[in-house]
Amino acid sequence: MMIAIPISYSLRNLWTRRLTTVLTAGGIALVIFVFSAVLMLAYGLEKTLVATGSDDNAIVIRKGSQSEMMSLIDRTAANVIRSQPEIAADPDGKPRAAAEAIVLISMPKRGTGQEAHVQTRGIAPESLAMRPQVKLLAGRLFRPGLSEVIVGAAAERRFEGIGLGRTIRFAMRDWTVVGVFAAEGSGFESEIWLDSDQLLQAFRRPVFSSMTVRLSSPSGFPPLKLRLEGDPRFNLEVKREKAFYADQSAMMAGFIRVLGLFVTVIFSLGAMIGAMITMYAAVANRTTEIGTLRALGFPRRSILLAFLIESLFLSLLGGGAGLVLASLLQNMTVSTTNFATFSELAFRFALSPAIALESLAFALVMGFLGGFLPAVRAARQNILQSLRAV
Repeated sequence: MMIAIPISYSLRNLWTRRLTTVLTAGGIALVIFVFSAVLMLAYGLEKTLVATGSDDNAIVIRKGSQSEMMSLIDRTAANVIRSQPEIAADPDGKPRAAAEAIVLISMPKRGTGQEAHVQTRGIAPESLAMRPQVKLLAGRLFRPGLSEVIVGAAAERRFEGIGLGRTIRFAMRDWTVVGVFAAEGSGFESEIWLDSDQLLQAFRRPVFSSMTVRLSSPSGFPPLKLRLEGDPRFNLEVKREKAFYADQSAMMAGFIRVLGLFVTVIFSLGAMIGAMITMYAAVANRTTEIGTLRALGFPRRSILLAFLIESLFLSLLGGGAGLVLASLLQNMTVSTTNFATFSELAFRFALSPAIALESLAFALVMGFLGGFLPAVRAARQNILQSLRAV
């Protein structure tokens, strides 16, 4: 039976070498901060776009379109879509189906004045009923037939000249901002909304970009998809709204993860080398102590395990500190260009339990890799040579 060295022995040694412990843990904390921040950035982007969709809605676009902006749906197709039996009806019996148009306009960003694209969405009267997460924060809704717009809260914060009561000029027309809305942090908050008929007239567009429909029941999606996609008159594709926006986030989130993890791996090599140097120094300074433990009857495996636990505690300390620092990023809002729409998208860093577990696991992996060889060296030391060391 193996005699184990108490865990308190490893903890006391970390406390005795406080300076090196703090420095090594600090290096690991920096790596975990970067690692967690990358995952939080990608998750925040996905969360923002996925929250834009609803499980109760389906979206119809032209087949092969990567975004609404690339899609075209004419009025004949829009009328056919409205007539489908799987679409829910409002109390007046009208189908809850909204034909919408998407156009990009350029606006100067606050502070820098640099031009960036803002997605402008022409909506139908049914659009708001299908998106209960959209709430007016100030002002009122635009009136159909007039040159009025409402702007998302994120767009108002990040762009010049689109506050309540201001006038925006695009499509050779002046538009008055009559309201500011929130949408529970979804991508809609980075958009400008107006009457779809007014948008089509202003940009001289004869067709819509997409149609959003409310399903009468979840089971209605498969037959609706089968019927519309099989109609030879149109070239349509039907997706659940949440899945559609999740697909839009996939490429951007994947790019962030790959780039960030590449940087993290480089940083982690430095942190592991630092942990290894620290543990090798601990072994060198405690040669007599190791010999004494062996003389007292502790086997090599106990010595190896004690030094390995010490390294794992060190990495866990640094990992926890890095994770705590990364969690503070949740108060920050960042913006980037959505690769799918080429428009500006504002979102927040978001921390999830899975990210926290992955970050701590990565810290433990660094601690294990950095501490294993020094622990092996400690376990292999000769008892007599260790006791003779000064």
